[in-house]
This record gives sequence, C-alpha cells and structure tokens, in this order.
Amino acid sequence: MSILVTGGAGYIGSHAVIDLLNAGEEVVVLDNLSTGFDWAVQDAARLYTGDIADAELVDRILRDHAVEGVIHFAGSIVVPESVSDPLKYYLNNTAKSRSLIESCVAGGVRHFIFSSTAAVYGMLEVSPATEEAALNPMSPYGRSKLMTEWMLQDVAAAHDLTYAALRYFNVAGADPKGRVGQSTANATHLIKVACQTALGQRPYLEVFGDDYPTPDGTCVRDYIHVSDLANAHTAALHYLRKGGESIVANCGYGHGFSVREVLGAVERAVGHSFEVRQAPRRPGDPASIVADPARVKNVLGWQPAHDDLDTIVTHALAWESYLRERNR
Repeated sequence: MSILVTGGAGYIGSHAVIDLLNAGEEVVVLDNLSTGFDWAVQDAARLYTGDIADAELVDRILRDHAVEGVIHFAGSIVVPESVSDPLKYYLNNTAKSRSLIESCVAGGVRHFIFSSTAAVYGMLEVSPATEEAALNPMSPYGRSKLMTEWMLQDVAAAHDLTYAALRYFNVAGADPKGRVGQSTANATHLIKVACQTALGQRPYLEVFGDDYPTPDGTCVRDYIHVSDLANAHTAALHYLRKGGESIVANCGYGHGFSVREVLGAVERAVGHSFEVRQAPRRPGDPASIVADPARVKNVLGWQPAHDDLDTIVTHALAWESYLRERNR
C-alpha cells in the first residue's frame, strides 16, 4: 500500500514527502512541475510528471501502486492572481480536484487529505479562530478551496472515503536539514521576501499599513513552520487509518507575530538591517489572523517541533542563501 502526494514537488508537498518517508510510508508523487521542481522530490519517492485531471494516468497510478490514501496539494495559491484570473483557480483548485476525487472513489482509495486554507474564513471577526468561524472567503482562491471542502463532505457521505481538510495559516521556513524549501522565484510570502531583501536580492521591502489595531500597528499573522505543517498531514493519515471520522482542522500555532516583529527576527538572523518602506494598507488585509489549533492537537495528536519565530526565520534564511548560491 502506498500514499499518493499530488503537488509533491512543490513547497509544502516536498516537505510532506520527507515526513511520510521518515514515517516509513511508500510514497508516490504526481506533479505537473508548473511550480514544483523534480529535484525537490526525494529519491525514495516515485515521481510521475502529469496532471491530476488526467484520469487515465491517475487511475493507473492508483492501481499500480495500490494507493491507500491521497494527500492533495496540487493547485494554484496566489490570491491576487485568483482575483484577476478566477477561471484558472476554479479549474485548477475545484474542477481538477473533482476529477481527482472521482478517480479516488473509483479506485477504492480509503483516505483523502486536502490542502485547504484559512482564506475560507475571509475577514475573521474573532481571533484566534476555531473551525466553527463563519466561512466567508473574500477571493476566488478561498472560494475554490471551500468548494473542494464541500465536495469532500458530500462524497464522504456517499462513499467509503474519509477525509481531513487542513486549513493552513501562514506557512514559512524550510527543511531544517536544508533539503527543500520555498523555491518559487516570485513568491510573495513575507518571510521569504524579507530574507531575499536581507540578502540583497531585492532593493527594499514594503510594509503595507501601520495603523492597524495591533500592538505596533502592523498586521499580525500566525506563522507555522512548513515541517510542522507537513507532519500534521502524517498525523491526519494515521488518525484516519485508525478509524477516525472525517475532520476539518486549523493548522497554526495559536499565536501571532506582527510584520515588524518578523522583520526584527530576519535582522537578528542576518546580522544587519535592510531597507523597509512604509506603504498604504492593501484592501482586504485583516488586522490579525491567528488559528485556534486545539482540534489538530487534541484529535490528531499533532505536536509542533519548531514553534519559534527565530527558528522559522533561520531555516528560511539558510534556504534563501542556498538558492542564491545554486542559481549563480
């Protein structure tokens, strides 16, 4: 029996592959390499290059590898792009997920773990947020993910399939051993951008808004180390295997850091300051987004190993330094 990881050559997926292999799982990866990298897939995993909507290919993988569970990362994730090109997101995140789920039902896959997002909540009125918070996504990205959650709920009610939908908060950092990290050149994640600026790869960094109702006026976010997030997927797999019911769970640490606090951590890690410019607020940015992680801890038994901002930043900076040398 094996586990199929879609999007396993991407940022979070490649870390999940490492965690699954460490847990003794047989891992198969399916990725179209549009944003992922074949070198990010560990040698112990079998990589297929292709699309999750290629039903013939997916059916063959499920059959040939006796796939017991699917962990589904493949999709598009840039919120502003989803606003300008919504059909791309409804295709990649919703329609193609439907095709994948259909193949899983036909192929007798027992467990499905879905890469969802805190964007399904929209403008959170209560922080930290539980899974019962109102679902009001503000972008096609968030809606496309929520639609897939709804599909899974309906399919699980009709077929012999259990699922976990893990709603990510702000993912950051890199593999502590330096094997993989966030490698997309134009990624917009704050910690990656700050590390690139600190290393001289960007001329300056912009802080969007300094008048929010937070301790220092900048937005507060719950940053979760990518390796801890990867481990939450392994924990979800073990939970479902033991007969656990389908579950939706937030993935975060339950506390947040402001933009200014993150920039301070990057300056500490690199040993010098860098240029930061103040910019106006961006439309739709909530003041604070923090997860209530009680369910993922209490039900899935997940315990984070890297819940420390300086650790997250140190690992992210090490990966950016590696990429800089690699690309020279």
